[in-house]
Amino acid sequence: MGDLQSLVCVVDDDAAVRDALKRLIRSVGLDVELFESAQEFLRWRRRSVPTCVVLDIRLPGISGLDLQRELEALGIRIPLIFITGHGDIPMSVRAMKAGAVEFLTKPFRDQDLLDAIQVGLERDRECLERDAELAILRRRFESLTQREREVVAMVVSGLPNRSIAVQIGITENTVKVHRSHAMEKMEAESLAALVKMAQRLDIPAHKPE
Repeated sequence: MGDLQSLVCVVDDDAAVRDALKRLIRSVGLDVELFESAQEFLRWRRRSVPTCVVLDIRLPGISGLDLQRELEALGIRIPLIFITGHGDIPMSVRAMKAGAVEFLTKPFRDQDLLDAIQVGLERDRECLERDAELAILRRRFESLTQREREVVAMVVSGLPNRSIAVQIGITENTVKVHRSHAMEKMEAESLAALVKMAQRLDIPAHKPE
């Protein structure tokens, strides 16, 4: 279960709880960082490793649920696992609807928390991998010339080479050259692969003039 490249953040205002969770989480080989408030956590600079947060509902200042909303507003995607000794059904429903991994009421089994942590870390690992793949696609697309980008937008919209040539005002052979160069730079092995890349990059469909 151990993964030294993963990190679990614990946000709880009770020092004894923080220390107990730190020992538990480190016992399975995971790195841990501790925070005594949501404000302190918001000042933290995230590392580019799979991460999840074990978060108490009741915190001084910004509550756990308020922190969840704040992270969403900031566009920070990080799996949250709520723990509380004062939870109720509306709280758990609200947290889970907003994307929490788990909502555990104290006292909970250590294994239940560890299982939730593994789910959260795997979810974040997949998210980081998707982000990394998307960044590579963006760099490839940015390497295209303006004309190549124009041709790609038309190709993935379903236009044949002849129609593209007429709309742009170039020869069909020149369209084929631009298309070939673009697919090579994008490392697209097929038109279907290029279409999927364009969808991931949110390249707008070409609208005929």
